[in-house]
Order: sequence, then C-alpha cells, then structure tokens
Amino acid sequence: MGLTPPPCLRRVKRLEEAGIITGYRATVDPVATGQSFEVIVSVEITVTDLGTLQDFEAAVAGFDEVVEFRRMFGRPDYFLRVLVADQTAYEEHHMKLLGLPAVSRVVSHQTMKRIKTRD
Repeated sequence: MGLTPPPCLRRVKRLEEAGIITGYRATVDPVATGQSFEVIVSVEITVTDLGTLQDFEAAVAGFDEVVEFRRMFGRPDYFLRVLVADQTAYEEHHMKLLGLPAVSRVVSHQTMKRIKTRD
C-alpha cells in the first residue's frame, strides 16, 4: 500500500485509542509449558443471588489452570477451558470446583484433538 512506518504507526495508535485494537497476544504451546491435558468443563449452579455469583466467578477466574471462562445463556451456566499437566492434576481442579458453594453439576470433556483454532 506504500505506507511508510510513521503513518502506519499513527494509524495503529489511533485504532488502539479508539478501542478497535484491544490488545496483543502470544500463542503459547501447551506441550512446552507442561499443560497439554485440555478439558472443556460445563458448570451448572444452584444459587442465583448476585453475591454468590460474584464469589463463584471470582474464585474460578483466579484458578491458574482455567484459561477461558464464559457465562452462558441457558444451560449450562458456565463453560471453562482448563489446561493442566495430566489427569491427576485435572482431578485436583475438578475437586476445587465441586467445593465451591454455588456448584450443582460439573461435566468434563477431555479434548481428543483440536481441529480448528483461531490464532
């Protein structure tokens, strides 16, 4: 397109300031970090008061092994993507989830193979 670096950088800065570019990221190889055991977890909760929901969300968001955490419309109430070293490490995570007061059901799905990701 013929843009030199200074005008290109100004455009990028304007996009960042406007909130169009919201961040940058690095893609990390889970095998290299020792966290290649991936589990997609659905969580259903029984308590719906705001304080308990906030406590639940804060607790789960603080778990290092949870790399993605979504509140859903309908059932299940939440989806988590968890990366850990192995099945034993996942069992420890699973027990932490079950120990939270709001949790009524946890269903775990181990990833067999990633077919498509957005990188």
